Parts: sequence; C-alpha cells; structure tokens
Amino acid sequence: MSTASPSPWRHVAQAAAALAAGMGVGRFVYTPILPLMHTQAGLSAGAGANLATANYVGYLVGALAGILSPALIRSRTVLRGSLVVLTATLAAMPLTHSVLLWGVLRLLAGVASALVFVVAAGSLLHHLREHPPHLPGWAFGGVGAGIALSGLLVLALRSAADWRAAWWSAAALAAVLACGSWNLRPEDAPAGQPARSGGSGPRTHRWFGALFVSYTLEGVGYIVAGTFLVAAIGQGSPGWVGSGAWVLVGLAAVPSSALWARLGRRFSRPGLLLAALVVQAAGIALPALAGTTAAALVSAVLFGATFLGVSTLALATGAHLRFPRSVALLTAGYSVGQILGPLAVAPLLHHGYHQALLLAALVVLAAAAAAAVLRIGFPHHMVVVRHTEPRRQRESTRDARPAQGRTPTPAPYPAEGRGAAHEHRTGPCDRRPVRGTRPPGGTG
Repeated sequence: MSTASPSPWRHVAQAAAALAAGMGVGRFVYTPILPLMHTQAGLSAGAGANLATANYVGYLVGALAGILSPALIRSRTVLRGSLVVLTATLAAMPLTHSVLLWGVLRLLAGVASALVFVVAAGSLLHHLREHPPHLPGWAFGGVGAGIALSGLLVLALRSAADWRAAWWSAAALAAVLACGSWNLRPEDAPAGQPARSGGSGPRTHRWFGALFVSYTLEGVGYIVAGTFLVAAIGQGSPGWVGSGAWVLVGLAAVPSSALWARLGRRFSRPGLLLAALVVQAAGIALPALAGTTAAALVSAVLFGATFLGVSTLALATGAHLRFPRSVALLTAGYSVGQILGPLAVAPLLHHGYHQALLLAALVVLAAAAAAAVLRIGFPHHMVVVRHTEPRRQRESTRDARPAQGRTPTPAPYPAEGRGAAHEHRTGPCDRRPVRGTRPPGGTG
C-alpha cells in the first residue's frame, strides 16, 4: 500500500485540532478579544495594531525557522512544545497590563503558531499524499473551526465576564485542542533528496512574479480584516454582532479550502484566484460602506469563504509553475505582507476602522489585478520535468495499475485545472500526483 495512515480521517482530525489550536485560537482569538481590551483594559487602537504586528513578526520568525531547519517540521517534540508555549502565552495575557509584555507574549505566540502550522502541514502533505487532495483541505479547515469556537467563546463571555476571562477561556480551549493533536505523527525523515527541477525546467519567472506580488498584497489586505473586522463592525452595531460575525468567518472557512481545491481541479486556478480576491475585497469593504447588521454578516461569510481559499489556490499555482522553492517564497512574501498591513493602516485608526477596511479592500483589489496579469498566457499545460523522479520508478508505478494504456486523447480538464502536480494521464480517474509535488492548502 502506501506510507499513509491506515485511518486518514483520524489523521485529518488530529491535524485539524493542531491547526485549530495554533492558528484559529492562538493566532486569531485576538480579533474578537481586541474590542474588549479597548473598552476594559484601556488599549488604544494604535497599541492594538502594534500587538498584532508583534504576533505577525513572530509568525514570520517561526515560518523562516521551519524553512531554514527542515528537521523542525519532522519533530513531535517541536509540535508539543509549541502547543504548550502557545497555551501558556494565552493564559499569561491577563496577568499584566504592560503593552510591552503583551507584545512579547504575542510575539512568542506567533512563533509557536507558525511552528504548529508547518509541522501539521508537513504531516498532512506527507502522510496523505496518496489520498484525495480534498482530505488535507478539510484538515486546513481546522483553522476555521478554531476561529468559530473561539468566537463563540468570546461571544458567550461578553456579558458575563471581562477580557481576562476571555483570554483564560481561550487558553483552556487551546489546551483541549492540543490534547486532540498531541499524538499527531509528523512528516517522516526523507530517505533521499530528489534532484531539484530548477535549471532545466520551463521558465515561469514572469508568471511566478505576478503570483508573488498578488499573494504578498493579499497578505497586506486580508490581515487588516483578519485583525480589525470585529472592532470595525462593533463601531456601528451592537457588540454581539461583531463577535457573531467572527463566528461566521470561522464557519465559512471550515469547508472553504476543500471546496476551492475541488474547483481548482476543474477550472483555471489563476481565474479562480482572481474571482476569490474580488469577492474578498467586496467582503472587506462592506462594513465600511454599509453599517447594517446584514452587511456585517454578509461580509463575514465572504471573507471567511475566501481567505483560506486564496492561500490554497496561490500555493497550488506556485507548485504548478514548478518555480524553485515556490511555497517558501510565497509564504515569506505573505508573512511580510501581514506585518506591513497593520503598520500601514495604523495612522488611519484614529478615525475609526472604516478607512482601514477600505484601504485593505483596495490592496486586495490590487492583488486581484496582479492575478489578472497572471492569467495572460498562463501555461496551463505544463510538461512534467522528468528528472525530478527516475522515469523507471514512475513507469513501474503506473504499470502496476490495471491496464489503461496511454492514449493520445487529452484528459478532460487542463493539467493546471486538475491540480498543480498533475499531467495529462489516462483519464479522469487516474489522478495520482507526481510524488512530492502536491502543494499545501491553507494559510501560510
């Protein structure tokens, strides 16, 4: 058989729990708690933006550590240690009123959440590589589940407790989710490194350049909504609407990665990326353009349905282009964008959050424009670079299946539309990826 777990859904559940703890709670619970800290802890809007930036700097540090030291993503000790550190930082937030110490705690939480993400993502892509690609998509939906659960928690505590109880409850939720992911099996150590496809592959620099610009701008724009959406909605609506909208963001995000991955097998990924970015920009701008409860709820659904999907599509497109270290480069650009976003809108926060949301929507539209450039002449039919895996090995794997024979008839979908790692094969049922090239889903 394969090296994948005999119970793929169990692996999906464990990875989803890790992502829910590390990302949905550890990273994004700050969004619904931020309005409480404004009103109850005296946190200013500018200081709130600085705390968000500290968390995103920590995330970049953790992501770079995973890139520079691949052994980290294969370590169960790193996963468990990061979950413990993350939970501890959440529990420590109410123990001080120092903005400096809050910044240190959010920085450490960012490092820990990034390490949890890279370990969980590496585990998924390694152990589920022989399974349908929608399975990792559902695991990445754990980010949305964590957002929804933490949002419900804060919503329930709004009238019964204060900001301290919200942080302690978030820490308890993270601890429960950490227990659910404690035995997650990280990626196995590689038996040998295949040759890289850098030099002799097709030149895709101009398309990758457009993709890199688009994804970096998405990091700038989406994180403004991901940080301030609840506070912005709360400016013109009852307090429960903002927290309720954040729950909707999480619920919409749960299936989004799997659904966008399925669409990416049938349609052009650059086209889907363009559509997702336009929809997301509309969702971000809605609360600033219409201060109604209905607009807030629609905004939450549109944002939640796209922010993980954009990551899924962008990383899959980078893998399809086979640009060297595409995932690492795209993740780095996205992380830098997330740092720049709160800093860019900080001067606007003195006038409320609506101007910040409008600026973020414009940045996401600029990302959509870059995605539109990506579509021009995009190489949908990429020829597989043969030296990435010995030909005899690939042929023996293919010949071991029931006789299907190669035919000159092309597959019913373009190679790019059916998945970044797929070439034209024998028919719509033969969807096994070229080993080692399936891109991750989820947020970087």
